[in-house]
Amino acid sequence: MLLTVGRIGRAHGVLGEATIEVRTDVPDERFYIGAKLFTDPEKNGPLVITSARDHNGILLLTFEGIRDRTGVEKLRDTLLKADVDMSQENLHEDEFHVQQLIGLKVVTDTGVDVGTLTDVLNLPGQDLLSVETSVGEILIPFVYEIVPEIDLASGIVTIVPPPGLLHPDEAIEVNESGGESLE
Repeated sequence: MLLTVGRIGRAHGVLGEATIEVRTDVPDERFYIGAKLFTDPEKNGPLVITSARDHNGILLLTFEGIRDRTGVEKLRDTLLKADVDMSQENLHEDEFHVQQLIGLKVVTDTGVDVGTLTDVLNLPGQDLLSVETSVGEILIPFVYEIVPEIDLASGIVTIVPPPGLLHPDEAIEVNESGGESLE
């Protein structure tokens, strides 16, 4: 399975080094000399890593055939994908690859069908599940209190939605002074 492991950023220097936005928890297993990475868009790859180094916390890579700043800038914003054998992955019980989650059915703990999981957004504060519902997209915080169970075998994500998550008007009530307040 192809997993997105990074994105090419700006060129660093003039000798063809690219800054990489890392999108994997195991960069040492994905970004090593000789690793072949597939790309999105496909026309930009595949790319073979010829050097890898850390520069002040930023991963810098060079690729076969890319020898200068101009070559790197042409690849800017290209997604890097690694071919990963999911059966060989040593994931802990509560760890998942995004690709395993996309397309799963989302239901509440009371059995109400919410929709289909379409994406996992990795934000600085926390991850969010993007769920397509009959009334549009909703974002669900990907925390254990709200998403206590993911059953890959049955294809179901169970959520315990707090008031207002699925229906924003549930969380607002009019207080005695006539103003609105959150429950």
